[in-house]
Amino acid sequence: MLPNPPSGALSRVLRRIGVAVLGVALPLTLAPQDHTSAAAGPIIPLPGNPLAAHPWGVYLGPQDMAWEPWTKATGRKKELLDKIVLQPKAQWYGKWVADRDIADRIHKLVASATGGDPDVMVQMAIFRMVPWEGNDRVCNRLPTTAEVASYKKWVRNAAAAIGSTYVAMILQPDGPFALCAKNGSKLPSRMIRYAAKTFSANPNTTIYIDAGAADWNRSNPKTALKILMPAGISMVRGFAFNSTHYDSVAEEVDYGAAVAQALAEKGILDKHFVVNTSSNGQPFRGYTYKGPDFDNAYTCQDKTQHHCVTLGIPPTTDVANPAWGLTLGQRLKAAAYADGYLWFGRPWLFDQASPFVMKRALTLARTTPWQ
Repeated sequence: MLPNPPSGALSRVLRRIGVAVLGVALPLTLAPQDHTSAAAGPIIPLPGNPLAAHPWGVYLGPQDMAWEPWTKATGRKKELLDKIVLQPKAQWYGKWVADRDIADRIHKLVASATGGDPDVMVQMAIFRMVPWEGNDRVCNRLPTTAEVASYKKWVRNAAAAIGSTYVAMILQPDGPFALCAKNGSKLPSRMIRYAAKTFSANPNTTIYIDAGAADWNRSNPKTALKILMPAGISMVRGFAFNSTHYDSVAEEVDYGAAVAQALAEKGILDKHFVVNTSSNGQPFRGYTYKGPDFDNAYTCQDKTQHHCVTLGIPPTTDVANPAWGLTLGQRLKAAAYADGYLWFGRPWLFDQASPFVMKRALTLARTTPWQ
């Protein structure tokens, strides 16, 4: 009996490069050593990627904690910080921005990043859930009625400020925390769903709901679906991985394809993903890390060191490029399902949160193998 043929986006990619679809097993079966001439050749991602349709803006201003130190730097220090500050990155917004202030913050982000050009795309991460992680965990308590009302008001204000701006949005980084909600409550997931519905009503907002990372979820697609389905995945472009982890692009591409295929089996078709590559230049799995404070994991000390934190692949939609070291099977899956490798992590900040740490930032920039 013939193996199940690939379907949907993956089969379209195979047809475009001249691979017969009937009776061909999914590229999940291709071995890592399958570096044939085909593996080195061009594989063009499918058309219709909203991230590839617009230039990406770079925000330069005080909302980026690396910006002010960069303005004061000179010489070699300035050159190294260029590798961080001058990349198109997602600006994070959360509970630290008041309901009444979020619109103004977004207006300033858009003004700087677009320079007034309405065709430019802006990137942001929405991290507004309270409680969520850290000292105030959703595992221990649920949002109060007042917190739910504030969340919805904040989301409405943010959506109104975005308007028709082209935006790539990561919705609620560290998505697996929804699975530990007290007493198994779905309230946090319903709140994310509210945000997904509200933001997706904007004509040019492309949303990716965070679903953790391959290592976080032990590469189990069912875990990602438990996060995504109640959070409104059917209403948005897709999902995001690796926002605060350091897992490899190869692992995330394999996992992302498996999750997209699992969603399709549930009738949720044509979903795509993005991977954070700001911090996985020398990737490692979270459950193998032996040092203290995973959120502030050890940085690489030189370009030859492995399994440590350094800057990864610069932001791009060229997801199937052979330069990224993917196997042929992974490149095919990236072309079919990955919209981009983006920078929505912040490894140059303490605990990936605050404040900016100059020594850490310079080390990340000095040791990256990708720039």
